[in-house]
Amino acid sequence: MQLTPEEQDMYDGKYGIAVEKSMEILVALGDIYGAEKMVDITSAQIAGVSYKTIGDAGLEYLEELASTGVKVRVPSTLNPAGIDLVKWKDLNFPADFADKQLKIIEAYSRMGISTTCTCTPYLVGNVPALGSHIAWSESSAVAYANSVLGARTNREGGPGALAAAICGKTAEYGYHLDKNRKANYIFELETQLKGTEYGALGYLVGRIVGDGVPYFKLKNTPLINELKSLGAALASSGAVALYHVENVTPEYNDALKGVDIGGIEKIVVDKDQIIESHQKLSTTTRKPDLICVGCPHASLDEIEAIADKVTGRKLSTPLWICTSISVKAESDRMGYTKTIEDAGGKVVSDTCMVVSPIEDLGFKVVGVDSAKAANYVPSMCGLDVIYDELENLIEK
Repeated sequence: MQLTPEEQDMYDGKYGIAVEKSMEILVALGDIYGAEKMVDITSAQIAGVSYKTIGDAGLEYLEELASTGVKVRVPSTLNPAGIDLVKWKDLNFPADFADKQLKIIEAYSRMGISTTCTCTPYLVGNVPALGSHIAWSESSAVAYANSVLGARTNREGGPGALAAAICGKTAEYGYHLDKNRKANYIFELETQLKGTEYGALGYLVGRIVGDGVPYFKLKNTPLINELKSLGAALASSGAVALYHVENVTPEYNDALKGVDIGGIEKIVVDKDQIIESHQKLSTTTRKPDLICVGCPHASLDEIEAIADKVTGRKLSTPLWICTSISVKAESDRMGYTKTIEDAGGKVVSDTCMVVSPIEDLGFKVVGVDSAKAANYVPSMCGLDVIYDELENLIEK
């Protein structure tokens, strides 16, 4: 790799040991993937936050890094933690888990990283511009940033994203390059989609394309929240970091330019395939003993819609709506939180059902309207899931 004088100084340790180790990580990644140089980034989004996923070794690493006094060079946000950082006691999260989790957050805070823990940083001010280079690691956020916002990021690991945040740079390879942002599959839908069918489509396509770049021809125009659900499902069942939707996403016009259309696999998806994919996402038909929505984290308009559904009702099953602390503050101000709480639900901040220790809270079956959650909860939490529309879950 060709390093600038400043980058070489970082690599040689002239900015301190933490910067040196971070630049070594970035150069190693660049060498592995054949990058020729570094690019400046405008923001970072860092995974490796929940104590459930990084454990004591991760905590030790972060505390050691923070002890050097290093600060990140670009605006940086965190992925969801394993607990609601404010109301963890009310939600019955274990005290020993919470103690370790809070130490992780404190270490990140000492490095100048925002402790707004969310998988939807684009809803809390971390909104990269079209064409800008970033280093994000949460899979659904990567898919959203590349596809819906038109920013440029690879699917970074937690350490790689943290290293990029510390140096303000990342290696120029993968989705930072025009040539790798072209579509290599075309999916044409024969049916209109709504609600959880977007997640079912993403689950189906992700399993087909792996880390490919699908191009969708849809019968109807998806809303922003539906694009969020589609991308999250694509990223969880496969490793999709970029997708294009004809006449919708910002780079769809360029996605097929210079591409041999005859050499691209074209797949038609019908209603029966969507139904079959939808059914595969449930592991049981039993009644859920917890309903969790907000994976990725719920937006304010999604919370408003939930509040409308539960107004004046008394829920028979516990309901958690997972979101960021920032969106929850808006929900509080708008009165949506009170409406949901009056019905027996909770608006939960900073965490989600996948990275929290819900398996230790006595739950056995979780109802979700997220294909990503349906894909991960059985493997990461050891619990059964029911995948359905929220209104159907509430009625079960």
